[in-house]
Order: sequence, then structure tokens, then C-alpha cells
Amino acid sequence: MHVTPAEETAIAILAWLANEPELLGRFLALTGTDPASLRHAAADPGFLAGVVDFLMGHEPTLLSFCEATGTPPEQVVRAHAVLSGPDNPGDF
Repeated sequence: MHVTPAEETAIAILAWLANEPELLGRFLALTGTDPASLRHAAADPGFLAGVVDFLMGHEPTLLSFCEATGTPPEQVVRAHAVLSGPDNPGDF
């Protein structure tokens, strides 16, 4: 299975969230996903779009992720555009 750069970014965000219990709990509550379902859900492009959207919805969290992982914010913005598509500009 080929993973796109946008999907790689979303998976990196999910891995980072897994180490941030408070944020992970908030993400799970917002998505209605339970921890046992995360691995299966991560294979769904729509779920990955939601992961990136969650991060994009709160700039301090976005910047924390970028700082912790060395990911340029522009990479997250590109992943959001690719995974969400042109018909879903997000909340900004």
C-alpha cells in the first residue's frame, strides 16, 4: 500500500497525539472514536483528514506538534489541503 506524503503527515500527527493524553482524549471525544479503533480508522483517508483538521483547528496545538516533531507548519497545511480537498476549506 502506497502512503502519500499527506497521509504520512496525518499518521505522524496521530502518533504525536498518542503521546499527548489530554489532546488524544479530546480528539477521541470529538470524533467518537475509541482507542481500540484507532489503528483501523487510520487506514481511512477521511479519518486522516479529520486528524489534520483537528490540529489545524487550534494554532497552539499545531505549533506544539511542529516544534516537537520538527515538522514545518507548511507541511501540515499542505496535508490538510490534500486530504480535505478543495470543497472543505476548514474553519479558517
